[in-house]
Amino acid sequence: MPAVTRRQLLGAVAAPLVAQTRARRPNVILIISDDQGYGDLSLHGNPHLKTPNLDRIGREGVQFTQFQVCPVCSPTRSSLMTGRYNYRTGVVDTYLGRSMMHPDEVTLPEILGRAGYRTGIFGKWHLGDNYPLRSIDQGFQESVVCTGGGLTQPSDPPGNTYFDPLLKHNGQWRKYKGYCTDIFFEAAARFIEENRARPFFTYLATNAPHDPLQIDEAYVTPFRAMGLDDATAKTYGMVKNIDDNAGRLLDQVTKLGLERDTLVMFLTDNGPQRQRYNAGMRGRKGTVYQGGIRVPCFARWPETLAPGRAVPNIAAHIDLLPTLLEACGVERGEGPPLDGRSLMPLLRGDGAGWPERTLYTQWHRGDEPQLYRACAARTQRYKLLDGKELYDLLEDPGEQRDIGAAHPAIVARMREGYERWFQDVSTSRGYAPPRIQLGTPHENPVTLTRQDWRGPRASWDGDGLGHWEVEVAAAGAYEVTLRRPGGDAGIAHFQLSGAAHRQPVPKGAGEVRFNGLKLKPGPGKLEAFVQTGETTRGVHYVDVRKS
Repeated sequence: MPAVTRRQLLGAVAAPLVAQTRARRPNVILIISDDQGYGDLSLHGNPHLKTPNLDRIGREGVQFTQFQVCPVCSPTRSSLMTGRYNYRTGVVDTYLGRSMMHPDEVTLPEILGRAGYRTGIFGKWHLGDNYPLRSIDQGFQESVVCTGGGLTQPSDPPGNTYFDPLLKHNGQWRKYKGYCTDIFFEAAARFIEENRARPFFTYLATNAPHDPLQIDEAYVTPFRAMGLDDATAKTYGMVKNIDDNAGRLLDQVTKLGLERDTLVMFLTDNGPQRQRYNAGMRGRKGTVYQGGIRVPCFARWPETLAPGRAVPNIAAHIDLLPTLLEACGVERGEGPPLDGRSLMPLLRGDGAGWPERTLYTQWHRGDEPQLYRACAARTQRYKLLDGKELYDLLEDPGEQRDIGAAHPAIVARMREGYERWFQDVSTSRGYAPPRIQLGTPHENPVTLTRQDWRGPRASWDGDGLGHWEVEVAAAGAYEVTLRRPGGDAGIAHFQLSGAAHRQPVPKGAGEVRFNGLKLKPGPGKLEAFVQTGETTRGVHYVDVRKS
């Protein structure tokens, strides 16, 4: 969407915002960890891992015991930011151009920002690395983030790690000292202190304990001593580090006198990335069994919420935006329809008459979802998987007994509901990806990475070959640099909107530059590759700078 149209839309959305009648709106701290499962908390019975600070948020607040997300990262995050099912937002997967959220989606930080909140993100965005898809384009006024799906991935500069990483601060690369999770929490703490006199929304999204499992050995040694395998020991060490940081943050909020008027929420984005303790649930990350989509969700707000309560009603990621807007006394205004509903009645303990609902989730690799592939429909009692497996989650929470054959009427009813949902979300906008804009003053140069390229050969391995869906915002002269990790001599190619350019690349050369390219405005498919004999390989980075 062009920038002027986006501003007009946001102005229309912001116009009717109304404040709750109170001396001050509450602050919001939303913590979400990456690949931490339901069982990765001592509150949920983990026999090896102690998480007193994350547990504290649950014990001193309200726990949703049947909270559902998507099986993987980006889809969950897009729903959390918009209150809408991820398929409506354009996000269908986690990489290869399928995790970019359309910029005309109206996000939680945009709405809160227009209502006077200071908004900050610290950690993982994973909904687009380039304008107009970045966190700073989508409502966050302060941003310290990793790119792509996390550190060390192809969206990162070469050699980046969880220690002393390069991160994007308000759109610019900056070198930080320390461990990534510590850095994100420390940046969030500074943001909170700087904005303690006004309401703030702090989105703290760690990339831990996502692979690769990088953590100081001091955190790993105690778990190895328990006889745990190396991967589990490192994962638990990463979670323990998150818990330590959460404790320091909670203490800071108390010292600043903000505790009673700050709503702190904690959840995770999906189930565990590999098999380990998961409270008896079947499946893990990437599956639509409970082990892949049921996660912790805690809310602590001393001013408003009575502590120590558990809410058994089903709830989901799509509910957080309307919930937080109601908590903050902010109306959403005009915009595309929401799928979620505010959970504030349940949080306050006055959920009598809460209506029956069905929640849906689906995920698999590919540019578009396919009917009945890797999908689940969930009511309070029943869950239908792939349109055929039926489980009674009240009697069988471990999903061990398929009762579909004994209850054909329930299967038929839930199939019909799923098909209506699938048709509805698929026709919201279709699945064509949003375009990365080139030649704007908002981002120049633009660096394209293998995180967002597309095509049948697109991949993260050395033989990958893909293209980027882009839009040239302004005609003019451009400098284009293709970067690769070295290799054989060959011919470098750059193609966009019918224009094709080529030049030789010496053996071992890490980059080749095309100067003075005249690019026409408009949408197009950008291709950049090196041809060596009969072999064609895509480059790893493309830097596009408007002169």
